[in-house]
Amino acid sequence: MTLDHDVQNESDKNLQKYRQIEEFAKKHRVDFYPKYRGIGHQIMVEEGYTWPGTVVVASDSHSNMYGGVGCLGTPVVRTDAASLWATGKTWWQIPPIAKVTFTGTLPKGVTGKDVIVALCGLFSKDEVLNHAIEFTGSEETMESLLVDDRLTIANMTTEWGALTGLFPIDSVLQRWLRYKATKAALYQQSELTDASTTKRINYKRLDKLFANPLSADRGAKYAKTLYLNLSTLSPYVSGPNSVKVATPLNELATQDIKVNRAYLVSCTNSRASDFAAAAQVFKDAAESNDGIIPSVSKDVNFYIAAASAPEQDAAEANGDWGVLVEAGAKPLPAGCGPCIGLGTGLLEPGEVGISASNRNFKGRMGSIEAKAYLASPEVVAASALSGKISGPGWYERPADWSGVVRGDGDGIREEDRMITAEEALDKVIGQLDALVETAEKNLGGEVTGPIEAESLTEVLPGFPEKVEGEIVFCDADNINTDGIYPGKYTYQDDVSVDKMAEVCMENYDIAFSSIAKAGDILVSGFNFGCGSSREQAATAILAKKIPLVVAGSFGNIFSRNSINNALMGVEVPRLVQRLRETFSANPKEGSQVEMAEPSQNRESLDSPPPAPQNTPKEEKMLTRRTGWMFTWDVRRSKVVIQEGEGGATWSQKVGELPPNVQEIIARGGLENWVKNEIQFKN
Repeated sequence: MTLDHDVQNESDKNLQKYRQIEEFAKKHRVDFYPKYRGIGHQIMVEEGYTWPGTVVVASDSHSNMYGGVGCLGTPVVRTDAASLWATGKTWWQIPPIAKVTFTGTLPKGVTGKDVIVALCGLFSKDEVLNHAIEFTGSEETMESLLVDDRLTIANMTTEWGALTGLFPIDSVLQRWLRYKATKAALYQQSELTDASTTKRINYKRLDKLFANPLSADRGAKYAKTLYLNLSTLSPYVSGPNSVKVATPLNELATQDIKVNRAYLVSCTNSRASDFAAAAQVFKDAAESNDGIIPSVSKDVNFYIAAASAPEQDAAEANGDWGVLVEAGAKPLPAGCGPCIGLGTGLLEPGEVGISASNRNFKGRMGSIEAKAYLASPEVVAASALSGKISGPGWYERPADWSGVVRGDGDGIREEDRMITAEEALDKVIGQLDALVETAEKNLGGEVTGPIEAESLTEVLPGFPEKVEGEIVFCDADNINTDGIYPGKYTYQDDVSVDKMAEVCMENYDIAFSSIAKAGDILVSGFNFGCGSSREQAATAILAKKIPLVVAGSFGNIFSRNSINNALMGVEVPRLVQRLRETFSANPKEGSQVEMAEPSQNRESLDSPPPAPQNTPKEEKMLTRRTGWMFTWDVRRSKVVIQEGEGGATWSQKVGELPPNVQEIIARGGLENWVKNEIQFKN
């Protein structure tokens, strides 16, 4: 257990909560790390809890980070964690697997952060939504991705929409782990620490691990395959206010985008190597400043916080931390701070920030009227120094560069493909399997006979057979948990139900509270509920007395939270399309309409033909009452849409809501279900 959120909060109430957590950990003999020791994800990795080839869960959405060391990390939400503690059980829906192949090698001046920012922007159409990702590549390619790069990439697969991002157990990881084992052993022998790290990271375990490392089956089939040529990448910047918008740095650098705050913080990019890269920017600048470390721009506040205390110690020992402080950086304690909208240095209205963290959702790092960008540590440092979004100038674009090479498949040209006889046999077998599967489907489709009776879903006593209400449409994709429930309320334990209802969707649309009514059906676009694991994203909607959310697709972590907290959800992409066709998601541009001159004016010398009449641009409504009615027939697994009074009515089959999920929802959520199970067993 780690105290890493809200660590700057010194209130008696918060400190009392910390004491209770520590007492609980001691009582149950759980390894405990106090505040200022670091962010839980970094501690999990550096202390060896995330062992390659195993599955590790944590109650935070960036548990994906463990994939950087070959450990399948994936998030569970807090109610899941509590039920795991009480019962030793949890649930998963096995996701589709996507293989992402890297080719080429990282050019100088391009980092792991640039890789994942580019992936989020170049593959921004939910290609890997709710998938588990396997990253792979040739030995030469993977040698260019060091473990710190891998941790950054895996960490932000969350923002890409994936459930996990797994890197191979290879020679790069082996060198890193053996270094960790040596360091842990030396500290233990020197009695410089009483940590139990050597129990987890030691040569004996490593020898066993690398004698038979876990890897994908030969000929494994994937739901999706993508590739990215690293050699064609340049530094990238994400934003503003969206990880789905990624722009090459050289394009933004010409736009003179002034920066007010810069952040080298979070579990994504605040390791010793990141501080070294940032410090090098100032060291290079000192060469043309009589050897004096220059100060950050007078218009910029630059904040630094290490991912963990040992990472800060290493940065201090290397002199990099001191360089940044000398330049004017403001140190913050190791832990989660501005990245999650807590503590010192939050963005004010109208300000622009650039951060090496993982999320730049509107309002997450401060005001909803601010703009936030994401970039690598060296770009953040260069921007802090110059006062505008810029880079250190380390990257040199190849003369023959013609664009980023990426797409579907593995990126290897057929004429360049060299495979062994075994691989060729695997390929033929795979093709035969696909042919058989296709033939079976085709044959199955030709069978004729009486139409089977409509299958009905069992509806448990007390669970509604139908859910219906008027549709309130929030017309946007990727509405994140910060948009649904602002982070500034997330860590307040005394927020009333009425207050939760009032601020529901506040960061998305301040008018939502006055438009949506109790009993409405909330409909939104695709990837609804992406982002953090905060359960309040679901409970705030329930507080608003909205019983059902409909979307084109959901982020998986929101789906888990919804079930665990008794909020119903159903995916109906066709409904989103119809609403957008009817209510126009794209604002109409201003236009000019030719006016006809009255016929009797034509011969009048003092009546010139009328000028075209301007029609103002129509503003997009973020939230609207539609007058459409939505009915979900749970028993028939069908939804019925009435498109307004006198409009068309249509229906569509949807996924079945099985009795076990009904039971959790009917009992008011997973917590009550677990309590009932415990009482029943006792």
